[in-house]
Amino acid sequence: MKLLFVCTGNICRSPTAEAVMRHQLVQAKKNHLFELDSAGVQSHHIGEQPDSRTQAVALAKGIRMDDLKARQITFEDFAEFDLLLAMDKGHYQWLRAMAPASAVGKVKLYLEYAGISKPLEVPDPYYGETEDFEVVLEVIEQATGLLITRHC
Repeated sequence: MKLLFVCTGNICRSPTAEAVMRHQLVQAKKNHLFELDSAGVQSHHIGEQPDSRTQAVALAKGIRMDDLKARQITFEDFAEFDLLLAMDKGHYQWLRAMAPASAVGKVKLYLEYAGISKPLEVPDPYYGETEDFEVVLEVIEQATGLLITRHC
């Protein structure tokens, strides 16, 4: 299964989701079941590594993401990926509006798809403090664990 995690600039939430999923799949010895990527709906950070605060919080838990580079979603992604997992309702609406009719069903709200109803969105930590990045990591770790359990 090919999963694409999507947030605003692809430097905080979506690369965290990609890195956490990759990390948990390796631990569960299920990494052969998925191909993963992440993208942003905006182009502001193309080619940049994830935010340094995002990386620091993840690395403290042994999760590396220094090999990731931000990119913007493309029209081709709707054909290439089985699921496009939006971090918040704004990304979800943007993806559904951009998706060709045949791919609208591939767009899911990440936490809802994983089985979490509260919170329904991964909060944006970009303008926050370290604690905000820690909350994002915790929410994504929980969602990823549920996603792997429910869909593997």
